[in-house]
Amino acid sequence: MEIIAEIGQNHNGDMGLAKELIQVAKDCGADVAKFQLFDMSFWEKIYLANPEIKKEWKEYHTKTCLSTKDITELKNFCDNLNIEFMTSVFDVKFVNFLETINVQRYKIASNTIDNKDLINKICSTNKDIIISLGSWKKDEFPKINTQGKKYYLYCISKYPTPLEELNFNKINFNKYDGFSDHTIGINASLIALSRGAQIIEKHITIDKKMFGPDHIGSIDPYELSKLVKFKNDLEISL
Repeated sequence: MEIIAEIGQNHNGDMGLAKELIQVAKDCGADVAKFQLFDMSFWEKIYLANPEIKKEWKEYHTKTCLSTKDITELKNFCDNLNIEFMTSVFDVKFVNFLETINVQRYKIASNTIDNKDLINKICSTNKDIIISLGSWKKDEFPKINTQGKKYYLYCISKYPTPLEELNFNKINFNKYDGFSDHTIGINASLIALSRGAQIIEKHITIDKKMFGPDHIGSIDPYELSKLVKFKNDLEISL
């Protein structure tokens, strides 16, 4: 079992905060510190499709774009702390760069599950891939041809996700490898682990009141420590 501490955009464009969150992930016992690698071309497509998006969110996304220099610095920081660096990648052009810094695995986010060019490029690395299925509506999982291992995460792309919308009674964690949790608190993650999930991905923050779309559904260091302890105790008991 493993816990992925999803920092995502919760660094708010501040490299000092990004490193503080990596340190939190490490100190609390998470296995992975995870980010998101995109540029504004990705978000511009979303803005065109959703013209009602407020200007403040456009400014926020502009601020939280990490450069390849930033990513390299964060990867080195993770390496020095001996915690795995991971990132969702949203554009084909970034995959070659991520190979130069030798990421261990790749993450396919829910909103790129239909991006065949990106998925094929990631598959060409022959590294393991974790795939969130928040936007996948079919019963059968998407066919992803890679020599690496594939891990599928149950996910609902709603921030935050109400507990009553999880429908865990219909979810088989022998089929899904894990759970990307967008609910408030850790209870949903604890339930998923108890039902057989091997991977939990959960956003972390140092302050849930910070400005940003993901802080409210994130967990703080105390909650992350509780989640990791439950995972460790569950592994021992099993």
